[in-house]
Amino acid sequence: MSKSKQQAYSTIVSANPYKGDYYVGTFSTLSGVISPSFAKEQYAVSFLNTKSYISTLIGVSKNIPDDDIYDALENKVYEELALDMAVEYHIKYVEAIHRSSEGDRYFHVFVVDPLTLEQEYVQVVNNIKYIDQIVPVPLLLKSLYIKEIIESSGIHCFIYFQENDAFFCIYNEQEFIYAKSLKYSLKQMHERFCELIGEQIDLIKFESMLAQEGLNASEPDYQKNLIKLFGEIFLHINDVLTYAKRAYDIKKIDEIFIGTTVGNVLGLDEYAQTYLGLKTAPFDFNYGFNTNGNVDQIHQLMHLYSRLEADERYECNFTIFHRPPPFAKRDSGKLIIVIAASLAAALLYPGTYWGLSYVEEFHHAVLTKEYEQVHIEKTTREAAINLKTANKNAAQALLDEQKNAYKQKQDTLTQVHEKKVNYPMKAKILADFTKSFNQYRVQLKSLGYNETNTSKEFTFLLTAPNTQNVTALLKYLTDFKKDQYKFNLEMISYSEEDKSYLSELKAVLK
Repeated sequence: MSKSKQQAYSTIVSANPYKGDYYVGTFSTLSGVISPSFAKEQYAVSFLNTKSYISTLIGVSKNIPDDDIYDALENKVYEELALDMAVEYHIKYVEAIHRSSEGDRYFHVFVVDPLTLEQEYVQVVNNIKYIDQIVPVPLLLKSLYIKEIIESSGIHCFIYFQENDAFFCIYNEQEFIYAKSLKYSLKQMHERFCELIGEQIDLIKFESMLAQEGLNASEPDYQKNLIKLFGEIFLHINDVLTYAKRAYDIKKIDEIFIGTTVGNVLGLDEYAQTYLGLKTAPFDFNYGFNTNGNVDQIHQLMHLYSRLEADERYECNFTIFHRPPPFAKRDSGKLIIVIAASLAAALLYPGTYWGLSYVEEFHHAVLTKEYEQVHIEKTTREAAINLKTANKNAAQALLDEQKNAYKQKQDTLTQVHEKKVNYPMKAKILADFTKSFNQYRVQLKSLGYNETNTSKEFTFLLTAPNTQNVTALLKYLTDFKKDQYKFNLEMISYSEEDKSYLSELKAVLK
């Protein structure tokens, strides 16, 4: 744990939302917890499986300022991945340092559906109330280089089989460059193995067999079909590796680290080395934690990653389950503080009141004497004021008349200015609407325009292959152009002649 976190948090809890297990770390000790609970002094971390997000490499111009990078990437991601414009996806990114060109900067962009976060972490949040950090699983591997657990540079490939997922990841010169979800998780391995042997065995038995016997199963039929299963697995891995090398211009993989959540599988790294023809080592590192038995490498990576300083790790945090703010910054806390202050003021009031009453009596006597002198002066001045008030009223009437004349001229000039300068160009408006129609596969059949002193109205007769296109278009317009226009969809009808749906959309310029 970094020095800053040591001061703020006494423990770190890691959560696997897909398997429902938790580990608590205190300095160098790591232990499993069956029933975790909320504790404000603990730092909570979790991860996203590779199949829970979409990732892509996006390039943008180097001329774009850093403050505008997110908006530029967001626009390109929605366009290139054809994302639903009605959904507000969670988007994070890290810069691809080794991929920059003369004119562009490249970024690894991670996209998560908001429903994924709400559904996959509901049980974790029920138990520990908040999650400080949710990190895409391949980015956790950065801590292996920062902590010098892997000291060499070069190009490394990581393959790790989890119960619900399996990921393939490549780091180049200690920086992330590619990750993909593999076809075979441990559950998928188990299902395929049962198909091959023609009988159903328990998942726990299958995982125990891998952990204890590896690829050299004691039963000949099991061993034969395990070899066949892993042959299919590595055929798939080889296809992924071939694609990654071609797509990212990788000449050589220096080393592959391969492992599983059930621990080392005897013979797996040798099998991988033989099949892929590359130097292979177990995905089993010495993190420096005292543990009892086998601990999932992902849990250990989460604890290691949480101990890094902010400038050492990838800032790619997808959490929406933030810890509560300090008491004084909550609305309820502010209310309680105000009530307490009011009560204190109420208790001080009686004593203050009696003291002030004596002061006021003395003050009243002094003011009475002053009043007698001032009253005489007041009477004299009132007469002078009344005369000046009459003169003022006459002048004010003349001024009001001049103001009314000025206001009429000003309104006339304002109307002329509005017509000449601020009158919206109809061609520009039509081009903007046409772009929206094309985006939702809606064709403009005819156009009408009506302008009065109080309104400017466009009438579009639209045709579309189905009603969903029209309703999706209307939703987009009402969401994003409601400040400019008032929309009204008069009708949707079906044309037998054109085999399409007709609708009349009215847009009134505000």
